[in-house]
Amino acid sequence: MKAIVVTDQAAGTAGMRLVERPEPRAAVNDVVVRVRASGFTAGELTWPSTWTDRLDRDRTPSIPGQELAGVVTALGYGTTGLSVGQRVFGLSDSYRGGTLAEYVAVEARNLAPLPSDVDFTVGASVAMPGLTAWQGLFVHGRLQAGQSILVHGAAGAVGSMATQLARSAGAYVIGTGRAADRQKALDFGAHEFIDLENDVLEDAAGVDLVFDVIGGDIGMRSARAIRPGGTLVTIAGPTEARPADGLTIDFVLMSDRAQLGEIVQRVRDGRLRPNIGKIATLDEAVAAFNPTKRMSGKTIIRVRP
Repeated sequence: MKAIVVTDQAAGTAGMRLVERPEPRAAVNDVVVRVRASGFTAGELTWPSTWTDRLDRDRTPSIPGQELAGVVTALGYGTTGLSVGQRVFGLSDSYRGGTLAEYVAVEARNLAPLPSDVDFTVGASVAMPGLTAWQGLFVHGRLQAGQSILVHGAAGAVGSMATQLARSAGAYVIGTGRAADRQKALDFGAHEFIDLENDVLEDAAGVDLVFDVIGGDIGMRSARAIRPGGTLVTIAGPTEARPADGLTIDFVLMSDRAQLGEIVQRVRDGRLRPNIGKIATLDEAVAAFNPTKRMSGKTIIRVRP
């Protein structure tokens, strides 16, 4: 099969290649998926899991990419809940073979059925951002109708999901980003927008929850904008930022079939709109992984037509 591989951590994206690799086999509780569309996270080449296994042993050449949509072609021993020929979407394990390939072996529990009226590119585009937003808002942030939330990067892949989900849950949403992102954030459902380059972030003081994808100084300032007892939820890594008498939760998403089902249902009924910035082929994946300009929205690799 064709796959993108990386072999040299020091080389970064310069060490990425499109090569032929053996097709994977399904282990216990696995399925093999013929990948139709795939997604990746720009920082994957900095993750330890890209280069080593859970015992810290070198596992290169490794295949990047975690998001996928495709069709099940084989079942491992003991696999239940999915069937051969079924359309699926979800996430791979970052310590195993990635999704920038024609086939991938994935634990069945990490995947959910993809309805026939949802395109494969859409399924791949909402898996990671949708789960990240869902868990940040509802699992960790415990967002409720009537509350206010500050969503950083509201026009981005994750932020646009958080903006839409928070608004549909009945929250008042203040989005942030660059000046050029204002209209896009508003189109995704933000009630207000704060330009982080020119506006005063602290004008949002008193919000119940902050969803942070930036960290650093923005995270520290955001904590001061939260009402006493409120919550800062971040995916930007450990932080010293703390709201007064409140909580800061730094989390890493976990795949969840039920939540994937909730997300795709919202896509189907129009409550959740994908944020796809670019669609490229597998032959173009190396260039897409290393863009020459800032990309708006999620880049999706169409592995098969």
